[in-house]
Amino acid sequence: MSMLLSWATLSQAHEVRPAVADIIVGDTAAEVEMRLTLEPLVADMDLNGLADTDNSPAAADYDRLRALEPAALEALFREGWPGIASDITMTVGETQVTPELGEITISPEPDLELPRDATISFRIDLPEGDAPVVMGWASEYGPLVVRQGEGEGAYTAYLTQGAVTEPMPREGVAQVSAMAAFVDYLIIGFEHIIPKGLDHILFVLGLFFFSLAIRPLLIQVTTFTLAHTITLAMATLGVVTVPTSIVEPLIALSIVYIAVENVIGGSITWRRTAVIFAFGLLHGLGFASVLGDIGLDPARFISGLIAFNIGVEFGQLAVIAIAFVLIGIPFGKKPWYRAYIAVPASVAIGLVGAYWTIERVFF
Repeated sequence: MSMLLSWATLSQAHEVRPAVADIIVGDTAAEVEMRLTLEPLVADMDLNGLADTDNSPAAADYDRLRALEPAALEALFREGWPGIASDITMTVGETQVTPELGEITISPEPDLELPRDATISFRIDLPEGDAPVVMGWASEYGPLVVRQGEGEGAYTAYLTQGAVTEPMPREGVAQVSAMAAFVDYLIIGFEHIIPKGLDHILFVLGLFFFSLAIRPLLIQVTTFTLAHTITLAMATLGVVTVPTSIVEPLIALSIVYIAVENVIGGSITWRRTAVIFAFGLLHGLGFASVLGDIGLDPARFISGLIAFNIGVEFGQLAVIAIAFVLIGIPFGKKPWYRAYIAVPASVAIGLVGAYWTIERVFF
């Protein structure tokens, strides 16, 4: 039990989130304001492919830095800036320009189990001419979202593996192909399930352990998909707004409910289908918070929303496929499958969901 609760805590703590940079490219200078978590950069932590900082060899350094007062962390970041700056790509034409650090604002978040947001600003002076700016950073710093402009026609890039932006001009904004933008949002959606969406993964596994029969599983997954698609679109459009302080505990509670029904057993009924639909609406609000943090390219709102949702679906289907390969196919037809696998697994899922519910409400 203690190991289970420990895993539940780690799954929510120290989440790796993409940094988000807003850039203004002018005639003589480019200015960047970036929201990020400073501790991994100061700890020289490799975030490439990492979902939780506790899984890094530098986790102890991260925790030590996380406990520092904002002023102390700022001092360490400024001290390490020359090395960090050398890993930030700011290219003008063929020239690499070193960014100059400006203001740093660090959130005084007291909860040591949560990542701490910070905002930094930096700038580069541009040489004469009209050469555009290309931006990126080292792959070990993790995902980076770069945004240029606002409203219709704004440019948004989701960068991983050390990729860089399209050339960002001094007048207007960068251009990206429709296919490239579609793929970017598809990847964001998939990554929100695997590896980052542990609560969504547990919910989908709860659907899986209810029954291995195709019809009940198909009904559940289709209902869940339809529901979260509706609220994802509505929340992204701003039609529905629900605070995460309400959404996140209810998502955890949905995991508990599904797990309890799995233990009780029975066939797929309209009541379970209706409950899954209701919980799917909640999960859609959770998905929308990701797009809210990153920002959806206004110029490709519909295609970006569709791509993100497809990515989420691919992630969910991948979870079910893996569960079938590892559990369903080798053990699903055994007479003891339900008693020794499905029910214990559902109990474990329910306990994690219960722990998350209490944690998100009271802590």
